[in-house]
Amino acid sequence: MKSLSLLILLICINLHMSNTPILLRGIVEGFYGEPWNYEIRADLIRFCGEYNLNAYIYAPKDDPYHRDKWREPYPEDKLLELKNLAEVSTQNNVHFIFAVSPGLDLNYEGEKGEQDFQSMVYKLDAMYNVGIRDFAIFFDDLSGTQSGTNHANFLNKLQNALDQKYTDVYPLITVPTDYTRNWMIDESGNVKPYTQEFASLLNPNIIVLYTGDDVVCDGISEESFQAAKDIYGRDLGVWWNYPVNDYYLNDVTRNFKLALGPMEKLPKAKPNSIFYNPMEQPLLSKISIGTGADYALSTDTYDPIISWNNVIEKQFGELAPYMKIFASHSQHMEYSWAKTGPADAPEFYAKAHQAVLDTKEGKTYDFTELNQMINDMITASKILLEQLPSDILNEALLMLEQFQRISNADLVAMKSLQNNKLDPQLSTLRQEIRNNETRALISELSAVLFIDEVLQLYGQ
Repeated sequence: MKSLSLLILLICINLHMSNTPILLRGIVEGFYGEPWNYEIRADLIRFCGEYNLNAYIYAPKDDPYHRDKWREPYPEDKLLELKNLAEVSTQNNVHFIFAVSPGLDLNYEGEKGEQDFQSMVYKLDAMYNVGIRDFAIFFDDLSGTQSGTNHANFLNKLQNALDQKYTDVYPLITVPTDYTRNWMIDESGNVKPYTQEFASLLNPNIIVLYTGDDVVCDGISEESFQAAKDIYGRDLGVWWNYPVNDYYLNDVTRNFKLALGPMEKLPKAKPNSIFYNPMEQPLLSKISIGTGADYALSTDTYDPIISWNNVIEKQFGELAPYMKIFASHSQHMEYSWAKTGPADAPEFYAKAHQAVLDTKEGKTYDFTELNQMINDMITASKILLEQLPSDILNEALLMLEQFQRISNADLVAMKSLQNNKLDPQLSTLRQEIRNNETRALISELSAVLFIDEVLQLYGQ
């Protein structure tokens, strides 16, 4: 129990000190899609150590032994991988947190309930035996009516079992089924039964993560964060769904849009923990997660733009100026129910849109800065396609090729405005962009929107 008491004490101290790091801060491998392999995970754990992030949650949704077949033990080769990952984590001062998502078919009562509980204990015992000391149980993304009482009681029983068996295991981490603030309350603002039960019964030592007002939302305000904590009557941790892009998945490709912006609009009031959910593209995820490390180390002084510039310069060296141009056009994620991240290239769009307005109104527009921006975009796409390291290029290839198409079309669009006459090739270029949007989406509300506005101006 010493480790348990120490962690709780540290959390209490941390939350009352300004300019101190968030106690638990790191990555949650929690996306849907092809799970990473050992080499990628080890690299991300070392990345965490380099950026002073101290936690890595292993929770790949499509690992069958994590979710669908959670009762089954890991095969020996996979168990060895987890053992090695735990060792890499220890070497880099990172907590390797092993998570299980049993909620799809977990039994809670009677003989089957006891069998499932023992299956979970056996599962975690196997992880303890390979050196893992941090565990998480997730009840997120479940269909149908769920019982907050059942979930809380299961977690409490499991925490008690771990405490009685081990002296060096940290408190459990969990995600409830209603893990957004908007899901916690009904239309009248009353707390729903699931959350009432779960919050009132759950062992206060267990860390609860939530995602903000929605699953993927445009920031967490101070007021919203406090409201969520008030519902629970306790401090909360954050599972932040940026830069994850799995909600863009389609039948053609998994590389639909990249989130390459900084973490933003997070509360200055420190959560007790924060975990950033990455994209399936691990190397490019390091841009936003690097900025997330800066936020977690000092929520009071964090500046997203400064951090983003510093991180890209650190990660890309001589290619940083070109990467900044490309990344600035692929920051905002908005798809169906999801909306998060800074606007794509707002400075570019402001100038491009003004050029359209002035041309429409017969005003003289100075195209010097817009011309420079577009030529910089063309240069950036060319150099990155030629010079990016192959492993990063593999993650960015479709987007860079699309960015190159868009940049070239932007130049034609701008010249159409300069001549006040539509270049007929612009419609063809726009169709080429459209043909590739099921494979690669970038700057759709900035550089692409400029093309559409020019076409519309001339009746296309």
